[in-house]
Amino acid sequence: MTERICLLGATGSIGTSALQVLRCNPERYRLASVCALRQADKLFDIIKEFKVEQAALFDVKAAAQLRAKVKSAGLKCGILEGESGVCQLAGASHDFTIAAIVGAAGLKSALAALQSGARVGLANKEALVMTGQLFFKTAQEHQAAVLPIDSEHSAIFQSLPESCQRTVGRCALKAHGVEKILLTGSGGPFRTRPLEELALVQAEEALQHPVWSMGPKITIDSATMMNKGLEFIEARFLFNAGAEDIEIVIHPQSVVHSMVAYKDGAVLAQLGRPDMKTPIARALAYPERIAAGVEPLDFTKLEQLTFFKPDFKRYPCLKLAIEAGCAGQGECVILNAANEAAVEAFLKGRIGYPDIARVVETELNRGVPPGFNPHSLEDILALDARARRQAAATAASLGERH
Repeated sequence: MTERICLLGATGSIGTSALQVLRCNPERYRLASVCALRQADKLFDIIKEFKVEQAALFDVKAAAQLRAKVKSAGLKCGILEGESGVCQLAGASHDFTIAAIVGAAGLKSALAALQSGARVGLANKEALVMTGQLFFKTAQEHQAAVLPIDSEHSAIFQSLPESCQRTVGRCALKAHGVEKILLTGSGGPFRTRPLEELALVQAEEALQHPVWSMGPKITIDSATMMNKGLEFIEARFLFNAGAEDIEIVIHPQSVVHSMVAYKDGAVLAQLGRPDMKTPIARALAYPERIAAGVEPLDFTKLEQLTFFKPDFKRYPCLKLAIEAGCAGQGECVILNAANEAAVEAFLKGRIGYPDIARVVETELNRGVPPGFNPHSLEDILALDARARRQAAATAASLGERH
């Protein structure tokens, strides 16, 4: 029996890697549903190749174009549109759903996937950053298993005991001898750049990651290490960990994807090439392993593996994220919304590179409004919208001086 797969974010970098894994295992998986933002041509090619049953596009005009192309080609594929269409697709019956829509835009569809009871491979860290407890409450209510796809969280998952792997969201780390989670990050392209030169960084340069190939938003987050801060928050929810249970370590080679230290002195690590196909394959087939089209490491060609602590002067966004993660759900919502607005402004050349942290800090200093309910999706989305508007205005004011 083949498993029915739903791929949310099919045209992005994670989606592209997921398609490659599915091509390696046609006898085991059938791509039943796909969605994207607006890339109708790319989605049409996927529909044609995999004989997809249903597709959705956030962009209504793009959906109309796709519908016409599908009809003209004589393909049998239903086309849905808008956020409601994406959520309808995500909530349909599937065996496994890959949630890979970047940013807050992927939240509702990820929750819809949980409500369907499917196993969910989570590549959208913002969904957990924004909702945390609500996310896992929804998963538990609908008996939906959550498997991490972020390379670092997959590495942690693989380095934990099986009892913890099967209780993601409610792990008892200390009861199973876990002393600390060591969350690794490359440090981005500017880890050795003199601090006084960071103000000169342009978007084109920040988009050149030294190791990973990712989308623009995640690549900028990697440069500022906001990505690692969001992963710190994500790890807390995934593994039911306290802030004191997680240590962030810069590892430029990106070979050790993360580690777990145990109370007897042992440290278990997951190593591999910096290729997202490996964690995708691990989540898809768990507890088994399948071919992913990734070559194994050649240890004789590894010159060195280095590790060091992050400098918060170089990475103020990382410090802000850790503080927000310790403060509460409302601060996490503000952090994510402000960062998305700031990164967008930076990519469009409206603010400077150091201004990203300034925008985020300004919004966090505004605080969470009285009466905010962290368990209410309505409150979370309202706070997200408010923080996003305010952050855009802050970015505009900084941009006037940029």
